[in-house]
Amino acid sequence: MNSTYASQATERSRLARPQVVSLLGPVVSAAGVVWAILQPYRVTLLHPRGQGFWWLVIEPPLLVVVVGIVFSVVVARPLLADLEEHRATSR
Repeated sequence: MNSTYASQATERSRLARPQVVSLLGPVVSAAGVVWAILQPYRVTLLHPRGQGFWWLVIEPPLLVVVVGIVFSVVVARPLLADLEEHRATSR
């Protein structure tokens, strides 16, 4: 195996990690929005007759959107900063 190819493959995978991490949150949020569009009967905010507060707030498609946003803000940003710092110190 050519060592040039191996080093290029390692560099490509190192560059792909931050992109994958930064896209996880928006992809999960988009999946929640698509789920809410495809199954609108699951979103009882559209027809709240007789529903309690928690039934309206805790809905699977809305929770998926919130989890995507929280992942982007709480997990992805610090992780990306850590990856960038590690990449800067390894050079």
